[in-house]
Amino acid sequence: MKGQKCYTEKCPVERRQYPPGQHGPAQARRRKQSDYAVQLREKQKVKRIYGLHEKQFRALFERAAHVPGITGANLIVSLETRLDNIVFRMGFAVSRSAARQLVRHRHVEVNGRIVDVPSFHVQAGDEIAVKAKSKDIVPVQGALEARTRPALADWLALDEKARVGRLVREPTRADIPLAASE
Repeated sequence: MKGQKCYTEKCPVERRQYPPGQHGPAQARRRKQSDYAVQLREKQKVKRIYGLHEKQFRALFERAAHVPGITGANLIVSLETRLDNIVFRMGFAVSRSAARQLVRHRHVEVNGRIVDVPSFHVQAGDEIAVKAKSKDIVPVQGALEARTRPALADWLALDEKARVGRLVREPTRADIPLAASE
């Protein structure tokens, strides 16, 4: 949607309130975006926030469509319960891409077993821990000590000293602070 932040350091929306190009400021009358354009923009925004490719996103959408309930809400919940996102939400990594790398490099255990698949679906009651040998590596320590770390969601529990967390319950759409409309 026009005028929304694009989640990068060099976001042009924060610098200028008009579209790019030589005709940007002069062209005040722009066409209204179609419904398709609005939906596409929201989908692309969610894909970029969670760092997914189209094929991964489509597979998640297909799974969410087969679950009873509202498909958009099911999709957001399934995105939030991916292992890389849970690692990020618990504060073991400073970003989702850093969390993805921690998982791929075998630094994360789920219920005592090493899992190296970032798209692993974490279920309620699962225990997520940083591997014993990896508890003091710089990325994990730096992320836990970062001042900009978001507050822990109420559907997660965390023991910072032991570097262990738990998915207490499956989140609902209302629990997820996402700046996109499904």
